[in-house]
Amino acid sequence: MRLHHLAVTAFGPFGGRQEVDFDELGSAGLFLLHGATGAGKTSVLDAVCFALYNAVPGARQTPGGTLRSDHAAPAVRTEVCLDLTVAGRRIEVTRQPPWERPKKRGTGTTTEKAKAWLREYDAESGSWKDLSRSHQEIGHEIESLLGMSREQFCQVVLLPQGDFARFLRADAEARGKLLGRLFDTRRFAAVETHLAERRRTAQAQVSAGDDRLLAVAHRIQQAAGDAAELPLPDIASGEPGLAAALAQWAAVARAGARERLAVAACAVTAAESAQASAQTALDAVRETHRLQARYAQARAGAVRLDERAGEQRAWQERMDRARKAEAVTPALALRAETDAEHQSARRAEAGARALLPAAFDGASASGLTTAARKALEELGGLESARRAEQRIAELTERRAEADRQERADTEALHEAAAWLDGWETSRRTLQERIEHAQDAATRAEHLAGQLEPARERAAAAHRRDRLDAQAGRTKEQALAAREAAGAAHEHWLHLKERRLQGIAAELAQGLTPGEPCAVCGATDHPEPARTVEGHVGRQDEEAALAAYRQADERRAEAERALADVREALAAQTAAAGDAPARELADAAEELTRHHADARQLALGLHGAREALARAEAEHERRLAQRQEAATRAASRTSLRESLDREQATLEEDLAQARGGAASVAQRAAQLERQAALLTDAADAVRAAEDAARRLKDADARLADAAYRAGFATPQDAADAALDDAAYRELQHRIDARRQEEAAVRAVLAEPETAAADRLPPADPAAAQVTAEAADRRLRTAVTTRAAADHRCAELDRLSRQSATETRQLGPLRTVFDRVARLAGLTAGTSAENERKMRLESYVLAARLEQVAAAATARLQRMSSGRYTLVHSDDRAGRGRSGLGLHVVDAWTGSERDTATLSGGETFFASLALALGLADVVTEEAGGVRLDTLFIDEGFGSLDDETLDEVLDVLDSLRERDRTVGIVSHVADLRRRVHAQLEVVKGRAGSRVRVRGVGG
Repeated sequence: MRLHHLAVTAFGPFGGRQEVDFDELGSAGLFLLHGATGAGKTSVLDAVCFALYNAVPGARQTPGGTLRSDHAAPAVRTEVCLDLTVAGRRIEVTRQPPWERPKKRGTGTTTEKAKAWLREYDAESGSWKDLSRSHQEIGHEIESLLGMSREQFCQVVLLPQGDFARFLRADAEARGKLLGRLFDTRRFAAVETHLAERRRTAQAQVSAGDDRLLAVAHRIQQAAGDAAELPLPDIASGEPGLAAALAQWAAVARAGARERLAVAACAVTAAESAQASAQTALDAVRETHRLQARYAQARAGAVRLDERAGEQRAWQERMDRARKAEAVTPALALRAETDAEHQSARRAEAGARALLPAAFDGASASGLTTAARKALEELGGLESARRAEQRIAELTERRAEADRQERADTEALHEAAAWLDGWETSRRTLQERIEHAQDAATRAEHLAGQLEPARERAAAAHRRDRLDAQAGRTKEQALAAREAAGAAHEHWLHLKERRLQGIAAELAQGLTPGEPCAVCGATDHPEPARTVEGHVGRQDEEAALAAYRQADERRAEAERALADVREALAAQTAAAGDAPARELADAAEELTRHHADARQLALGLHGAREALARAEAEHERRLAQRQEAATRAASRTSLRESLDREQATLEEDLAQARGGAASVAQRAAQLERQAALLTDAADAVRAAEDAARRLKDADARLADAAYRAGFATPQDAADAALDDAAYRELQHRIDARRQEEAAVRAVLAEPETAAADRLPPADPAAAQVTAEAADRRLRTAVTTRAAADHRCAELDRLSRQSATETRQLGPLRTVFDRVARLAGLTAGTSAENERKMRLESYVLAARLEQVAAAATARLQRMSSGRYTLVHSDDRAGRGRSGLGLHVVDAWTGSERDTATLSGGETFFASLALALGLADVVTEEAGGVRLDTLFIDEGFGSLDDETLDEVLDVLDSLRERDRTVGIVSHVADLRRRVHAQLEVVKGRAGSRVRVRGVGG
């Protein structure tokens, strides 16, 4: 990193615009920044830091403070502009903090927001290109190029001697805080935190596993009950040996439960045998009791049958009479059927005569038939009258139809007149509709011409926004490619320089004894140069050069891609303008909607024209309809007169044919009904006469059949007969009595039943009580055995669950032991960590060791080889070790704490430490070359000789084109350092001036 130019306006003590040309000051390599106390020497460094990081060094970044100069005019805005080269790129950063400016109108002030610009110099075009105006993007870009945070930059580039003097005297904790900020060891602290969190998580998982194991053990204890001979082991969750103790205790509980199960099985076997014996005895008693009861019932049945012997004889006699009456039954059935037919015929005759007029009372069947024939003859003569009546109905219908047509024509005339009255209005409405549709078609055509450009602008705006986002991503890729190319270029130059430094050894490899040297020409080579560790050869340099060229090609490709995207973005921006994409899309949608509405209206043009054509056709139809209705009205008058004449003639003839009836049909119906009634009555009289003859024949046959069957009268035979149901019931009674007698005799004849009757009475109740007691004993034994079996099964299941929990807990405990050991080591609390050093402290100790080694190289020159800085990891008292810093005195050979150094010794030791720290932090930040350094104060504590040595060391920093600025007010330095940047204070504010450089 090299500073070229700094311009400040209204910043700190500078009321106006002041400029510093670092290229001019850096031409001497070493320059002095001095001025009176309070003039603003440090403000120059603050301006550099503010331009890069938008903040000043931490101690001067006070909350609520302002960077604006109190000497500045109200209308002058505070601004810092820094021109520098970093990572092979020349950039310019301009920052304006927020400020209160006077209002342009009225009185008072208004606050303007902070602004920032980042530009890059393009060597090909010789002009500056804008990169960004975003504070966040500029901050990321600067930090990525420098590879350092603000705190690191302030410690590495702006070397504050006072801070490093305090660093020498500080304790391990204070050193750790500073080193932690510089080297960003938060990731190692995060490792410590992560391991501690994992230890807590693993411990919680192990504890949860132990809790689950104890819960299973408690369930085993509940399942075992009194079978658990030993109490539950008194071991808490998390203690070692918990799983083994619980497994042993569970095995004892299972053994006790199995013993209880064996005892219960024996008890069930004994109870089953006793229950079987009791059940056998109960069955025998019940069988004896059954046989005794059966014999007693048989004896009682025999007595009952003897008492009812007369009833059985009466049933048998009734059955014999019924069987005799079966011979008379057909005659009885025929006589009953004939009598029923005779009664039905008489009722039908009476009903038919009741429907006839009184004139036919007592008439015979032949007389009734004659009267029916006369009525049918009269009915045949009414056919011509019926035709006349139908013609009159037709005439009436035609007259009604003419009336309906007259009414319809009248309505049609009224409707046509009403429609024709509104014809002109309807025609004007339809013509206006056609005109509106034509206007809409013209408007739709006009909008269609505007729609496509609007859509193209909206699409271009969408592409513009997409390309804008793509440009941001491409820009980041280009910046990354530039950074990588710069790093590869620096690496190649570094390897090239190292190769040149060791080129003697490379040339020495080609020396041959007796042959002249290609450099000096000598043939004697007493001590040819030898390659050292880390020697860079030609292949290494060529590989670095190839890597740089590849990185540079990628950078060029990324920049071409960025240019293409920006060119496309410019084209789309030119096409879309600055309007937002959403606004253009809304405008296009609005045009689309208006075009659709107009087009929809235009689509109605054809329909409007067709509607007008239909209306004109309807107008013609209505006129023709009115003319036709008038013609029909004239023809209906003559038709109505002819119909009236014909109807009058037919009604006169019809009145004679109807007689007293209301109509011919009614008269015909009367004659038809009279003929039917007479015919029915004649048939009924003949049927009644036939039924009387058949009844007389049936009575004769019945009397003969009863006499032959042995009955005195037919009535006796009828009384003796039984219907099927009564016959079956009587036969069932007789058969049942016979079966009962046979069953009683069979039971009384059984030898085992008779033998049981001779035994003492059986007692089934007592035997039942004995059997029930045996059953209860068996059920109790079975229940006990089932409970013991369930207990064993539950203990086996819970034991398997406990074994599963133990297996699952094993890996968790292994992980916990491993994580707890690592967490203890990284936290410094483990006994294996003898120095009680945390991981972060260990890393910082390594960094401090590197810093001490880098600082010693310069400290030995400043102290004439007397002092050497060494890192110490000894413990301080009872605290933790790792960040000790000692100085070795070569004159005395002793090693002592840096706090024992004198004031001057402390200065050059802190200066050496600051320079060494700058080298290490630079390497840590990615090897960014620092071509400009500032060293702040502390030179007044040195004597002349030491000051010369320190200046020699600082002068050596100018090697490889490096610029070193010393910030001091020591007068002797003004004589020793010719290039000077003086800050002069005054009433109007401070100003800067350069001395000792140029002409």
